[in-house]
Amino acid sequence: MNKPRLAWALTGSGHYIEECLNFLLTLDDVDLYLSQAAEEVIKMYGFTLDDIRQKMPVYRDKAASSPPVGHFYKGYYHTFVMAPATSNTIAKCVLGISDSLVTNLYSQAGKCRVPSIVYPCDIAPEMETTAPGGKKVMVYPRKIDLEGTDKITAFEYTSIVKSVDELIFSVKARLLVVAQASGAE
Repeated sequence: MNKPRLAWALTGSGHYIEECLNFLLTLDDVDLYLSQAAEEVIKMYGFTLDDIRQKMPVYRDKAASSPPVGHFYKGYYHTFVMAPATSNTIAKCVLGISDSLVTNLYSQAGKCRVPSIVYPCDIAPEMETTAPGGKKVMVYPRKIDLEGTDKITAFEYTSIVKSVDELIFSVKARLLVVAQASGAE
């Protein structure tokens, strides 16, 4: 390992997934982690695993013990990004449930004090989002979904972003901090 990388996880949320993936594909030194639902959803939005693999390594949720989480213990990652994140994934993270690749990654990042940037799909009582096929639709997150988003904001080593612009700003700011720290060594 030459230098620590960014770990990015996609869940089954379609909320601004195109914008998140388009930004992600501009970055270097990234490993992408996909939940089983994310594999289905990216196809619905016109992305293919083959195209993504040309840019970065892709890890899929296929093993019960989530072996890649061990990378956090080796200092392989400087930051974990979960964007976009479903209400299901957020709820599991809030309850400390680590039963999938993505929830295990979030848990282990926190246990290793690796900063996480999380973009929950449920951030407001009313939101416009893009459905597969490009149609704009309104969604109305439930109270329990919004409570999960509210609760995860208090977690250690976790920054919550509420828009794609905020996600891009936060990731770029984090990458700048990492670059400055590695240049100072």
